[in-house]
Amino acid sequence: MKKDIHPDYRTVVFKDVSSDTNFLTRSCIRTTDTITLEDGNEYPLYKINVSSASHPFYTGQKMLVDTAGRVEKFRQRYKKGAKKD
Repeated sequence: MKKDIHPDYRTVVFKDVSSDTNFLTRSCIRTTDTITLEDGNEYPLYKINVSSASHPFYTGQKMLVDTAGRVEKFRQRYKKGAKKD
């Protein structure tokens, strides 16, 4: 096996900002943020938006989609460019 070509794995905390859940695992991801957990140790922190703690597939909860609001925003945004007959 060649030396110095493999990534340096270390313990990293992935924080799901949607559900405020922490996952402690090993990764080679680089980050400048740190967090101190309940065990008193400081770990590198990587923030994520979706994980198994917040994704509807894993939680069984349906997401509320405001389609009427999206349609109205679209119409308001592009109403100015529409030609009047």
